[in-house]
Amino acid sequence: MIESPWQGALWLARDFCLIDGANGDTRPHAHYAHQVLLARGAPLHLLVEGEPVSGQAVLVESMREHALALPGQVLLAVYAEPLAFAPQALHALVAGAGTDLQALAERLLVAPRPTLDARLQRALDEVDELLADKVSAQALASRAGLSLSQLERLFGEQVGLSVRRLVLWRRLRLAVRLGLEGQSLTQAAYGAGFADAAHFSRTMRATFGIRADRNLGNLQLHLLGD
Repeated sequence: MIESPWQGALWLARDFCLIDGANGDTRPHAHYAHQVLLARGAPLHLLVEGEPVSGQAVLVESMREHALALPGQVLLAVYAEPLAFAPQALHALVAGAGTDLQALAERLLVAPRPTLDARLQRALDEVDELLADKVSAQALASRAGLSLSQLERLFGEQVGLSVRRLVLWRRLRLAVRLGLEGQSLTQAAYGAGFADAAHFSRTMRATFGIRADRNLGNLQLHLLGD
């Protein structure tokens, strides 16, 4: 059975993205980003942690397993970094703009972000600088002025992911952007530091429940705030 792909426009900013279109087939998955799904017509139907959920606006917090129950639902999907947006604040921002894509993008761009622990910010900056190559947890700890155990504890308390999983998440974000910009899966994978295209594809499937090769080419990229 051929899986139907996502269709529509993807607006990408530094710490959030918007998809305006129709969803494709998705398998149950969990990702680091908070997600708000807004119906552009009939109520949306999802499975969240195995339970059916429906509504005009559905919030799925970071790392909660979910899947869209039916392909072809017309929607506006918002994905936002937990370090930038608390889930309830995100939901309120989205609700205030409704399904006006431009208004929503502007609200999210100007929304205040929390100030991160300076040590954590230094470590995150180092992650982004090293993504295309090997990212050493020890190098991150040194950049942050911490021991390795202190760094892992800081990530656990403030990020909610281990260093390794945060690096994988940021690799995936970069690879998706490169793929949306027109690079092949292999080029996008290597450009983001994945071992190969298969590793990128597996990570995409596990994180977003979809196939990279069937979906990235169907979404039109629009960059925000670059």
